[in-house]
Amino acid sequence: MRRALILLPLLLAACHSEPAFDERYDKAAKEIDARAKAMDANIAEAEKAAAATTPEAKALPAPANPANAPSSSGE
Repeated sequence: MRRALILLPLLLAACHSEPAFDERYDKAAKEIDARAKAMDANIAEAEKAAAATTPEAKALPAPANPANAPSSSGE
């Protein structure tokens, strides 16, 4: 009798229904949306930091002269 009283709540707890598809879909959609917003925020922060460290008006350096002379045609 004691075993039945102890097992009854455990059996009832194990028999709960799983969430419906719509509930699982909504939960997954919210998680994906939150991750996307976090990624966008990280990208925006990284772009802002990169823009602050490299001035846009800085020109590229002049190309260096080649170290080796051009090869001959063999004539």
